[in-house]
Amino acid sequence: MDPIREHMEGITRRHFLGQCKVGIGGIALSALLGRDAFGSTSAEESPLAIKPPHFSAKAKNVIYLHMAGSPPQLDLFDYKPKLNELNGELCPESFLEKERFAFIKGHPKILGSPHEFNQYGKSGAWVSNLLPHFQEVVDDACIVKSMFTDQFNHAPAQLLLYTGSPRLGRPSMGSWITYGLGTENQDLPGFVVLVSGNKTPSAGKSVWGTGFLPTVYQGVQCRTSGDPVLYLSDPDGMDRSARRRTLDAIKDLNEIQLEREGDPETLTRISQYELAYRMQMSVPEVMDISKEPSEMLDLYGAEPGATSFANNCLLARRLVEQGVRFVQLFDWGWDTHGTSPNDDIVTQLPKKCGLTDRPMAALIKDLKQRGLLDETIVVWSGEFGRTAMNEERNGSTFLGRDHHPHCYTMWMAGGGFKRGAVVGETDELGYHIAETPIHVHDFQATLLNQLGLDHERLTYRFQGRDYRLTDVFGEVRPELVG
Repeated sequence: MDPIREHMEGITRRHFLGQCKVGIGGIALSALLGRDAFGSTSAEESPLAIKPPHFSAKAKNVIYLHMAGSPPQLDLFDYKPKLNELNGELCPESFLEKERFAFIKGHPKILGSPHEFNQYGKSGAWVSNLLPHFQEVVDDACIVKSMFTDQFNHAPAQLLLYTGSPRLGRPSMGSWITYGLGTENQDLPGFVVLVSGNKTPSAGKSVWGTGFLPTVYQGVQCRTSGDPVLYLSDPDGMDRSARRRTLDAIKDLNEIQLEREGDPETLTRISQYELAYRMQMSVPEVMDISKEPSEMLDLYGAEPGATSFANNCLLARRLVEQGVRFVQLFDWGWDTHGTSPNDDIVTQLPKKCGLTDRPMAALIKDLKQRGLLDETIVVWSGEFGRTAMNEERNGSTFLGRDHHPHCYTMWMAGGGFKRGAVVGETDELGYHIAETPIHVHDFQATLLNQLGLDHERLTYRFQGRDYRLTDVFGEVRPELVG
């Protein structure tokens, strides 16, 4: 006989329970607690139900306009006449000490902006001639010229901005906010993503993923042509009543598993099936911009059926108007390295500004005239800045700027952020921050604050640790709110 088997046959239940490290008391306690060990998992309550904020909120919704690839702030908002004076000269040696660039090699030359600037609004904010429509709403915006990040490559910088970490696996900003507040419309996702520019962000769908949060808080990507959400329509040969009977049967099975296992992810699964069923009616309705009056389509430059940033801005207004908590717009094409006319600051940058300036200004005007700007935060940004030097990759004669984490510009409008304000300043060459440095984690903390959420209290326990969007950093910046 096998000696191991012979030994095992001599062990009784009394031996097992007596030597078990958990002990019979622990086993009994676990059985008594049942699903309470996982928290409340009632199938009747929705994970997306409205939850009270930590304190009185200034805003209810967020529309985030992300210019994927990162616009050159020195050609749009951070006017530096000294760059034009020194254009073509070798940059200061101090710029190169202990510095890492994504693509610049050797000793680069200073690059002045080929675009004109003027001052606008009561704040006297400098704005490029590439943004004539934004000039009209500059007094509604808080322009921050002293943002900085820890990352100088696209994917890690995007992850840091949206998840609080440059590594994969953390929940995105929109997921944290819908987890903390729920959403007002139970027939629509709490977090919607719209993409233009024919490409998703460098960090992929992780920037709207849930990480370790329940998957019901994940961003739902919608499209402006064809089915708004993939796989949402009934399959061929199945009508709505048959789909309802199928979902009821699946729900019964899931509730049996929920009762037996107590796993909260089962509750998420139930909620997602039910939300998908309701979305079949609600999503096509809200995504149909053809019902907008012609003057509203003209204001945005939107065209029903097209895939464009203009359409997405109009959709963002329609979505927050219907109670969606977080709407994320990604627009690709802003990585202006200057290797060809397709990525330079003379040809490509004006093209991208021409496609986005009008609709983003229209969004602010539209929200304002509807009384929604006070409760909606609109954010515009990239993931980092661009250098004050010409990249000249492989001897290129086109003008472009490399990645730059030390300073960049973003702006916020509505939701209690200061209006008609310019915060922070960079040095005379726009290379380092001269005053009021604001880190990505500070921005995250301040955004949550305006929504009534304490960034140190909005946590989720995972693998024995409480995680939060701001990791272990960040502070609310009073310079941004008023």
